[in-house]
Amino acid sequence: MCVRVCVSPQAEAGGAAVGGPLSGDRPGRGPEQLQDVRTKRFLQVGGVSHGLGGAGLRVCFVCVPTPPPFLAFHRRQRGLQPGHSPYWALLESLQLGPDAARLQLINEVTKVPLLLELWGLQGNVTRIRIKELNPLRPRFEVPDVLVAEPPVERLAVTGRDEGSLELSLGPAGHRLLVTEKPFRMDLLQGRELLCSVNARGLLFFEHLRQRRDSDTPREPTAEEGGAAEGQEETTGRTEDAGNQSEKPTEAPAEAVEEPGSWEETFKTHTDTKPNGPTSVGLDFSLPGFEHVYGIPEHADSLRLRTTEGGDPYRLYNLDVFQYELYNPMALYGSVPLLLAHSTRRTLGIFWLNAAETWVDISSNTAGKTLFGKLLDYMQGGGETPQTDVRWMSESGIVDVFLLLGPTPAAVAGQYAALTGTQALPPLFALGYHQSRWNYNDEEDVAAVERGFEEHALPCDVLWLDIEHADGKRYFTWDPSKFPRPRDMLERLAAKKRKMVSIVDPHIKVDSGYRVHNELRSRGFYVKTKDGSDYEGWCWPGSAAYPDFTNPEMRAWWASMFAYDQYEGSTENLFTWNDMNEPSVFSGPEVTMHKDAVHHGGWEHRDLHNLYGLYVQMATAEGQIQRSGGQHRPFVLSRAFFAGSQRYGAVWTGDNAAEWEHLKISIPMCLSFGLAGLSFCGSDVGGFFKNPEAELLVRWYQAGAFQPFFRAHAHLDTARREPWLFGDENVALIRAAIRQRYALLPFWYTAFYRSHRHGLPVMRPLWMEYPEDATTFAIDDQYMIDRALLVHPVTEQGARGVQVYLPGKGEVWYDVTSHQKHHAPQTLYVPVTMSSVPVFQRGGTVVPRQERVRRSTECMRGDPFTLYVALSPQGTAEGDLFLDDGQSFDYETKARYLHRQFTFAGNTLTASSADPRGSFDTPAWLERVVILGTGKPAAVILHPADGSETRLDFHHEAETSVLTLRKPGVRIGDDWAIVLR
Repeated sequence: MCVRVCVSPQAEAGGAAVGGPLSGDRPGRGPEQLQDVRTKRFLQVGGVSHGLGGAGLRVCFVCVPTPPPFLAFHRRQRGLQPGHSPYWALLESLQLGPDAARLQLINEVTKVPLLLELWGLQGNVTRIRIKELNPLRPRFEVPDVLVAEPPVERLAVTGRDEGSLELSLGPAGHRLLVTEKPFRMDLLQGRELLCSVNARGLLFFEHLRQRRDSDTPREPTAEEGGAAEGQEETTGRTEDAGNQSEKPTEAPAEAVEEPGSWEETFKTHTDTKPNGPTSVGLDFSLPGFEHVYGIPEHADSLRLRTTEGGDPYRLYNLDVFQYELYNPMALYGSVPLLLAHSTRRTLGIFWLNAAETWVDISSNTAGKTLFGKLLDYMQGGGETPQTDVRWMSESGIVDVFLLLGPTPAAVAGQYAALTGTQALPPLFALGYHQSRWNYNDEEDVAAVERGFEEHALPCDVLWLDIEHADGKRYFTWDPSKFPRPRDMLERLAAKKRKMVSIVDPHIKVDSGYRVHNELRSRGFYVKTKDGSDYEGWCWPGSAAYPDFTNPEMRAWWASMFAYDQYEGSTENLFTWNDMNEPSVFSGPEVTMHKDAVHHGGWEHRDLHNLYGLYVQMATAEGQIQRSGGQHRPFVLSRAFFAGSQRYGAVWTGDNAAEWEHLKISIPMCLSFGLAGLSFCGSDVGGFFKNPEAELLVRWYQAGAFQPFFRAHAHLDTARREPWLFGDENVALIRAAIRQRYALLPFWYTAFYRSHRHGLPVMRPLWMEYPEDATTFAIDDQYMIDRALLVHPVTEQGARGVQVYLPGKGEVWYDVTSHQKHHAPQTLYVPVTMSSVPVFQRGGTVVPRQERVRRSTECMRGDPFTLYVALSPQGTAEGDLFLDDGQSFDYETKARYLHRQFTFAGNTLTASSADPRGSFDTPAWLERVVILGTGKPAAVILHPADGSETRLDFHHEAETSVLTLRKPGVRIGDDWAIVLR
């Protein structure tokens, strides 16, 4: 854990550290052995104008081991041991309606009834919801994440006997077996058991209750021998109690009140809990599965590890300073979606709860070596592999969707149908972004922009961090550093470039600040438990926090992006929402107190993980509104939740200039993609520290093949624009960026497909090769869409990398040498500093634009080159999506082209993949490169008008590469090219 302290210049020189208004706690994972104690200067803030008192005050962080705060609910839940469930289902209470099945569950200890609701949803999805039947007050149910109420299948009772009943869930043959006592559900397809619910008896539901009189003697806790909520009492009971079927009639018995149930204190912070203990939990057993993935954000391997004997994975959006790697600690965003995959099937569990959540994972094969598993198989013994997943949330209800696949693509589609697909980004956003905390002033911005021109480096966007605003008052500009922002933006626009400025959701408390005054007068701030405006410390000093859960507040926030409200803004200014976990320097774990109150009276604890999504949602809506609904927004957000993909991009947060951080960016982005967040990336070069030239070059090469491509750096790092590292290194960086721009048609088409169907753009190999177990744990290489395999170089001083080429009977082509390789095999690829191992899959067509210019806008209308990589059967196919790159016209007016390219029978044909769209473009076909073919006698072009034209060509016999020169046809026309 990193503890924030305030240090004066005198203290840095040897005096004592002084606590100040920023004193607080940094997020942590749990007790652990101290490995490193570091003091890092994080921020230089000067002058009392920031409300921090004392010029030259510095905020530092010291990393020390500290237990995470406010974890009583987690201790209570983990205190419940498997196999002792007090819950049973009242099967006679079943009500089967046209849309759902409903029946009651009863806790035989507390006698509190719960309502179980079951839905079979169209598209192979089952929904399970558990809430109180008669709560004292409403419990929070997550709004605004599902794009619509999912269409349902009609359920039917297909079997019934003493102690169980069977429901059919729709035409796919899924059946749900509900067992009465102890309550359990088993989901089957045919004879195959897909998933069991509460098989371990870990259903945990703390009902709302009145607080006991403080003078009541405390009963023993679960750890002291008592019974916590959900834990059965064994005294006076016999095994025959399991045969009872009648509904209990005793009065409800209150659960034992463990310390921390109604109030919890951690250091200087006290969390009052007016609703008392309200946590929920449930376990899922997945027979046949050893590999599980997802639940970002964690700086960990792609495949999730078991948590037995350690901390669970934590989902709680936090502003984490220099996060630890290979660790289940919470980071900036949370998506409660877990995927399980085997050679036979893929499943997903979507736990729709926005409170702090922990996920325990256990497996009966954990710790077994490959030899041990093989020995079990040879001897015909051993258990069926099984993974058990346990979800624990601090409040809310149980609302879970089982995504039944059966393929990886089907699960991605099922999740997208629930929460939406990745928003189609404007084309410029897929280009290269240059950022720093901070570019000093307008002259600095101009000098950086000139540097890209002088060194022939493509760049689409320059970024401004918090120092650009007047005293960190967002929606303003520093009058001395940025006195003419509109002129600055117009100069960038003349070069076909954009700018992004930061707008954070903490608002400086200042009576002379219009934004603050309006928020306060409208009552739009989050409140304390006592009803006053919630205030904390952040970059501006004393700050208040807009209540983004309030639709009226979001509408007001959106209106602030209008050109007449955000003074100096223009249509080429876009937005970065940082610190939106929310970050509160003076708060517990550097975030908002859980007992703060939001719109509707909901506590912050109920909806914490939603806050960042709402900030990005409102900001994106503001950008759309300012253009009259015409133009697509671009908003980068650090915090996120399920559904954030609908509003823009995310990134991996405050990483460091270390090789391990470069390496971890790959599995982190892959996990984002599995959770629907396709538009993701990491800070190229690392946010903290100073990268050596080799690391920086390798990071540019990796970043060029990640969806969001931005270099960013901390205030205290040395300047690191690409041309500052010498001619040799700037040439390597230029080559990486140019390769990105040449592939933009391929990237944009992949994003369009993700937008339509929900498949991640950057995806693990097992999504494309679900039956190849070798791919299941690979997270140092990946696919972009279905056509390119990338293995970035992430080891210092590497002279080669091991690349696994999957696909029995398939071939792959090195995109640089065009050498063909047969699969499956592990290939040793020698590398130099200019090497980026990338392979094109045989059977695919990849469109490129190889006349790379200063920005994406400058390349509109430029000609295309098609790279046709033939399969062993001599076939290939691919597509290209084209529109204006910025508006919603593709959606509202069908102004787009979606072209299909197919090679078969020695003929390459172009046709419409979607005849509903039309778009006029001057772009034409400049070149076709066919990989893996012999030399033809002639090449004939057949345009749509029926004529014939012989094309010039060149054939490389050594690599079997045929290059067709200047077919000259328009990219939007139908045509055929025949090899004779």
